[in-house]
Amino acid sequence: MDIKVLGTGCTKCKKLEELTREVVAEMGIEANIEKEEDIYKIMQYGVMRTPGLVVDGKVVLSGRLPKTKELKELLGQ
Repeated sequence: MDIKVLGTGCTKCKKLEELTREVVAEMGIEANIEKEEDIYKIMQYGVMRTPGLVVDGKVVLSGRLPKTKELKELLGQ
């Protein structure tokens, strides 16, 4: 699984990266997690509000911080 956390470095963006890493470890998912902070690359995904989460090239979340349960559902697909 390829996961990208999109965000320019705000508190919520950092929290999403931290939460994503925790959930991946807890669920035993084999994943490559990257943090993308380049605003131009973020905009290429069509994300105008951060944080954003991209799983295997598909934007699954943008503009808010999910609860742990929701993040587990998004990554369990």
